[in-house]
Amino acid sequence: MMGVQILLIGIGGFLGAIARFLISQIKYHKRPNFPIGTFTVNVTGAFLLGIITSIKADMLITLLIGTGFLGAFTTFSTMKLEMLQLYFKNNKRHFLFYILLTYGGGLVLAYLGFLIGTMYLV
Repeated sequence: MMGVQILLIGIGGFLGAIARFLISQIKYHKRPNFPIGTFTVNVTGAFLLGIITSIKADMLITLLIGTGFLGAFTTFSTMKLEMLQLYFKNNKRHFLFYILLTYGGGLVLAYLGFLIGTMYLV
């Protein structure tokens, strides 16, 4: 069983990393002064993880989508690096906007995903 779990996490992680890369590339060219790609994947991931949590998905689905796909799709380290880059470029407005939107928006969307999952998918 452990081999199946590791394989599912690996498959999900592979697909999540590719999805994050593609979204980051598309979005980055549209707003080069704001890390919209990382923001997009992180708040989308929070929303989807809220849904996965609320529906009490099967362990194998949770490993594939929650741990694998969303674990690779979202990125905490890139977000922190981009925050520092905005700060050191003296782009304080975007720096504060990014922090507030990422953390606040992520919490709101995770909660919204949880509510939607509980109300409509369970």
